[in-house]
Amino acid sequence: MDYSTLISPALGILVGILMGLTGAGGGILSVPLLVFFLGLPIAEAAPIALCAVALASSIGAILGLRNKILRYKAAGFMAIFGLALSPLGLWVAPQIPNAPLQILFSLILLYVAIRLLSQARNELKGIPEPNRKPPPCLMNPSIGKLQWTVPCARALMVSGSLAGFLSGLLGVGGGFIIVPALKRYTDLPVKSIVATSLGVLAIVTGGGAIFSAASGNLNLIVAAPFSLAALVGLLFGQLLGKKMSGPNVQLIFAIFTLLIAISLLIKGALNLHLDVFLK
Repeated sequence: MDYSTLISPALGILVGILMGLTGAGGGILSVPLLVFFLGLPIAEAAPIALCAVALASSIGAILGLRNKILRYKAAGFMAIFGLALSPLGLWVAPQIPNAPLQILFSLILLYVAIRLLSQARNELKGIPEPNRKPPPCLMNPSIGKLQWTVPCARALMVSGSLAGFLSGLLGVGGGFIIVPALKRYTDLPVKSIVATSLGVLAIVTGGGAIFSAASGNLNLIVAAPFSLAALVGLLFGQLLGKKMSGPNVQLIFAIFTLLIAISLLIKGALNLHLDVFLK
């Protein structure tokens, strides 16, 4: 019996719950969970993760559009460059040995976990964010839209490109890049930032998933139940999130991410050592 048909939807539900509780950033754990429990190499797990993130973020983006909080021009602009770089990441991934790719992914997870731990600690202690200079992308209050300037366009272009490349390379979606970028480079409210990020992710990860399927690198037998289960978990996670404190949820998620990152780093280091030894 192929146990992946049972494990895949179970993992999908877990990832969906995390995404429902924490936003699209919860999808960053899709790949490590697929690596640990299904034994997939990162290059094979990444397209599967992209399918789940694409489905879930599309639902969130549609809701953001309906509530008129998604800045669709900014999302579309970032997504254009993300789409351009995502296939490059998907092409590069199989060219890199699995062990170094695992180590790279674990280092990114460590960065995300440490940043989330710091944010959760500051929120729980009531420490305000430090003052910053005005960002390049400012809202025009008279028309309720962003004022486009060259620095604004450049900042969003670089952020979208980096998110797209890492999305293809590691299957991470890119929410951990887009959300901080929109916080740093715009003065949008948090709800609008999250909705706009979901819009970017829906396009970039959707394009990446389609590219993977067209090139024959997507395992549909695992991806379909994983993605559908993630959507179910997402809806449950959103209901659960209404009953839980945001900073506490972020703290738990950060600790969980840190543990996964350390485990993946050890696994990658051992695999790298084994590869060198066998040579």
